[in-house]
Amino acid sequence: MDRALVTKKIIETKVRKGLKWGSIATEIGESKEWVTAACLGQMTFTKAQAEKAGILFDLTDEELAWLQIVPYKGSLPSQVPTDPLIYRWYEIVSVYGTTIKELIHEEFGDGIMSAIDFSMDIQREPDPKGDRVQVVLSGKFLPYKVY
Repeated sequence: MDRALVTKKIIETKVRKGLKWGSIATEIGESKEWVTAACLGQMTFTKAQAEKAGILFDLTDEELAWLQIVPYKGSLPSQVPTDPLIYRWYEIVSVYGTTIKELIHEEFGDGIMSAIDFSMDIQREPDPKGDRVQVVLSGKFLPYKVY
């Protein structure tokens, strides 16, 4: 047993039961973005969160324990993603990464946007030309310190 097998079971159970990430998140009590990341093996559940997930996904005690272990984050199956949707995010960073960096540095100074003190909101935005995907990323600015 390992975390990847628990993730696989979660996805299989989600499909079998016809669950939606939004309703799963409501049951667990966190945002759909965070809960989805946690269920996919990128975040660490608390004991209480793991127990709620365990009920939804029919998990064993051993599988609940795996949900509470700090995962290896950022584990895509390949360096350059091949899934079209994930690849488009890679493309956005490849094309606009330097622009994002310049504008953040101009506004805030030398530092980074935290992916730890971070939130994300994904919503459908109706549009007569075709619905749009609205993604809002919000991360705390962390300046580099001089020492």
